[in-house]
Amino acid sequence: MGNVLLSVFPNERFVDLNLYQFGWAQCEPLHVCGPDTKSHYLFHYVISGAGTLTAAQPDGKTREYRVKSGSGFMTFPRQTASYRADEHHPWEYVWLEFDGLKVKEALDLAGLTPASPVYHSNMRDLSAELKNEMLYIARQSDRSSLHLIGHLYLFLDYLIRSSQDRQIVHTGKLQDFYVREALSFIEQNFQNDISVEDIAAYCNLNRSYFGKVFRSAVGKSPQEFLISYRMSKAAELLKLTDLSVGDIGNAVGYSRQLHFSRAFKNVYGVSPREWRNGHKIIIK
Repeated sequence: MGNVLLSVFPNERFVDLNLYQFGWAQCEPLHVCGPDTKSHYLFHYVISGAGTLTAAQPDGKTREYRVKSGSGFMTFPRQTASYRADEHHPWEYVWLEFDGLKVKEALDLAGLTPASPVYHSNMRDLSAELKNEMLYIARQSDRSSLHLIGHLYLFLDYLIRSSQDRQIVHTGKLQDFYVREALSFIEQNFQNDISVEDIAAYCNLNRSYFGKVFRSAVGKSPQEFLISYRMSKAAELLKLTDLSVGDIGNAVGYSRQLHFSRAFKNVYGVSPREWRNGHKIIIK
């Protein structure tokens, strides 16, 4: 691939905005990543050179986008995508993989969607700051989690303010109330055997309408968010405790270890045991 700098974020406790991995690469000509599907949002900023993004569209078709230096591209959760470096001028880029409750709103403001995933800027000073924030995060993996999350917020601010396709989004206060109520219920009851129907009932909404309101605000269905939230709590327990995998599954609402292990692997790509082996913190 060429020269690569890759880091994995060590903390899973941030719900509003969280990092997962980040890095920088100078690619070889025609180097291809994918096709694959990510569980989170992944943004690349092209520092020099060029390449091509191939991404699945909401209508089921596939579209190619040419991306040059000074621009960027976003791939979205559950969106199949690949990207290829130019044959003559291969790109150098920096990337961040992130997720959280604040992300969909930020990307809506920036005008980035699965059907419009390429970032363009007509504000050089702000796009330069965006690049600098990304490079700072990529080069400072030894900094504290809070420090890196702070710079991730700055990145999102520059992304919104510098985007050529910046939008003004009006959100309804009643919708925000329902979502806050749902999130509060999940935070207090994720360890119990709760369903989407239970969450909707707590908000006094029917399931169908509740699902639309929640997805519109958060970018995930209630079921997807509940699973993601439970798995983030499970990852924290795997890292910080010596509880068995079965006990941790019970602690996040799974009475059967097999079901818990399958759900965890769907989110993190490895079994709970494998994840613990790579992330366990030894407290002396």
